[in-house]
Amino acid sequence: MKLEYNGEEQVPLAKAAVWDFINDPQKVASCLPDVQEVIVHDPKNFDAIVSVGLGLVRGKFKFKITLEPEEGGNRMNVKISGGGFGSAVDLLAGADLKDNGDSTTTLDWSGAATMRGPIATVGGRVLDAQAQKLISGTFANVKTRMAGN
Repeated sequence: MKLEYNGEEQVPLAKAAVWDFINDPQKVASCLPDVQEVIVHDPKNFDAIVSVGLGLVRGKFKFKITLEPEEGGNRMNVKISGGGFGSAVDLLAGADLKDNGDSTTTLDWSGAATMRGPIATVGGRVLDAQAQKLISGTFANVKTRMAGN
């Protein structure tokens, strides 16, 4: 099952501050909804265990996450792979950073997830709603955490 999402967040910080934030694995990990544990391996790679609920089924997913910043500080790509419930998830997400010229930055983000295994049979709408909540929630948390700095 393949799912695609996109959205936009307005962040009340200059682009350089946003870039610094999204290049810090510990800060990015703190933005994952329902994160239980984070293990940072190096400046670009970390593992995260998150609590996930699909309908009445609840459990933990373990993800390997790689930050892939592009030269010039205008785009951050994120590669996520892992799983739980006997299923696998691969997610490629990215955000373009746009300096709004008023000490604010726009994060224009998109993501595509591929899910395999029993979780993919849960049902399109339930799975789609949960994945949308996870992805959009992560980017909304980035905005909230940065605004709190």
